[in-house]
This record gives sequence, structure tokens and C-alpha cells, in this order.
Amino acid sequence: MENWFVVVLGLAAVFVVLFLIILLCYLLPLISKAGAKKEEDAQPAAPVADAAISNRAQFIAAVSAAIAEYSGTDSSGIRIVSVKKL
Repeated sequence: MENWFVVVLGLAAVFVVLFLIILLCYLLPLISKAGAKKEEDAQPAAPVADAAISNRAQFIAAVSAAIAEYSGTDSSGIRIVSVKKL
């Protein structure tokens, strides 16, 4: 009789914890949306400065050099087709 009690108690504990995890997963998006609204109301968005690139050739050279360094290849083998602001 004691063995069955331990088995049932263990299974019940597992399912209760799983239920709490599922409940937490449903509640977290609601909590984060509420926090985002409060933060959004407190601080208005700052206007984004639309600055053009002064020397496009130097910018492309710097970007291609950074990509070449990161990938471990030569910068002459990299061709940048377009640059878009994200």
C-alpha cells in the first residue's frame, strides 16, 4: 500500500507542477504587454534623425572589411549589392 501512495503522490506532484508551468506560460505575455504599455506611456518615442551617409564609398569599404574579418575571407571576394536602413 505504501508503494502505491508514493507513486500516486509523485505523479500528482509532476502534473501539478506541469499545470503551473502552463499557467505561467499563458500569463507571461499578458504581464509583459501590461508592462510595455506603462513604459510606452511614460516615455514618448524620440524622433529618429534621418542622416544620410556622407561618404558612401568609405562606408561600403568599412562594412565589407568588417564582414570579411568576421567570416575569415578576403574583402575582395565580398560584393555588397545594396545597403538598406533597418
